[in-house]
Amino acid sequence: MDKSAAELSRAWLLKAHSDLHTARQIGGLPDGHLDAGIYHCQQAAEKALKGFLVFHESPFEKVHDLGKIIPQAMRVNPTFQQHEDAADAL
Repeated sequence: MDKSAAELSRAWLLKAHSDLHTARQIGGLPDGHLDAGIYHCQQAAEKALKGFLVFHESPFEKVHDLGKIIPQAMRVNPTFQQHEDAADAL
């Protein structure tokens, strides 16, 4: 993997971490807006998957639908199949 692909992968993963942190903060509020928290969970999953795909130099469709991104990750690592139901729920 070249340096730029590694940097791009890292950037996706840092954004995913930030979204997950935001979701946790929202979820911890007494009157947290769970719809916003769930949105950030979906965003975290999407960005983590895209970071994984970039790391493995696997092109991906530029969509926000986890149901379309998970199969792309499964081509690299079939164990992603276990996350299909969670992806559909998000």
